[in-house]
Amino acid sequence: MSKKNKAKKKQEVTAFEEPAKEIPVATEEVKTSSKVEEKAKNKDNKDKKVDKKGKKEKVKEKGKLARKARETTSELKKVTWPTFKDVVKRTGVVLAVVVIFAVILFGIDSLFGFLFGLLTGNGQ
Repeated sequence: MSKKNKAKKKQEVTAFEEPAKEIPVATEEVKTSSKVEEKAKNKDNKDKKVDKKGKKEKVKEKGKLARKARETTSELKKVTWPTFKDVVKRTGVVLAVVVIFAVILFGIDSLFGFLFGLLTGNGQ
């Protein structure tokens, strides 16, 4: 290697070895978010009461039922409801399966009843 190349490499190495600049860690956003987190923790602690036995008891939040109703309504709006034709078809399938199984169970029950009658001497 020539002297120029060695000097160039030495400059490159020293350029990478410079100490990194310090970055400020605590900004306004971080400070405000930590305050918000502290308030949330304090609110959680206030919501829980301690009874005489030392057990924590949850306090009912105001408007919790109304909020739950709004959330449920919004979720129901997102549902893709089947058409009337689909409902009728599926209901027919369910009824057919129920009737088939009822006939099968009736047949098995009658067979066992007949066999039991033969074993006990009450047969025909």
